[in-house]
Amino acid sequence: MPQQQLLMIEDDTRLATMVGEYLRQSGYGFTHAADASSGLAALQGSPPDLVILDLMLPDMDGLDVCRRIKAGNAAVAVLMLTAKGDPMDRIVGLEIGADDYLPKPFEPRELLARIRAVLRRGAEAAGSNGSAQKTARFGALEIDRDARIVSISGKPCELTSYQFDLLVALSERAGRVLSRDQIMEAVRGRELEAFDRSIDVHMGRIRNAIEEDAKNPKRILTVRGVGYVFAKQQD
Repeated sequence: MPQQQLLMIEDDTRLATMVGEYLRQSGYGFTHAADASSGLAALQGSPPDLVILDLMLPDMDGLDVCRRIKAGNAAVAVLMLTAKGDPMDRIVGLEIGADDYLPKPFEPRELLARIRAVLRRGAEAAGSNGSAQKTARFGALEIDRDARIVSISGKPCELTSYQFDLLVALSERAGRVLSRDQIMEAVRGRELEAFDRSIDVHMGRIRNAIEEDAKNPKRILTVRGVGYVFAKQQD
């Protein structure tokens, strides 16, 4: 199996050196860029499997960097490094396509666990579709599991890898009300903190992509006090 490649965009050289040594010892290829410009330039060659992105960069806002990465290649996973205790950066980052986040300061082992979880989700989704129907259709909504494409009346919808997995998990259980814990269990992602609203952020992003009116959704419905349900009957 080819070595998975990681790119860290981080202006703290000491931190990047420590992280790089740890991740290389864990079997990953690792490249460091000290600013946004050099990081984006590195993405123009052979794109990495995952970018570790600091949001506090000297030459560009990290959220803008995340947008550019996802616009250039949505398949590249992005793990954001955010300031501890600043939920707004985290929420905005998830809304614009980041796959996960980790507050600073962090333990290298936790970073490794997050990286493995993000990369595993994509690998599991790619390898588990052999026995599943290739395309699920719900009215105008189509979910192609093999190509990992969601479309409305033939027009592609932009979703991150994690958001695609969430949508597939809901659609496979259409008509069933699922709690947030059940949804996270279904996608086998990382356990979120008890009061973490990240699932709600992702659901909002999915609704923006697949609903005609995200404020009055018809496909993914909220069941107050319980969770979410994917509607069986759709236009």
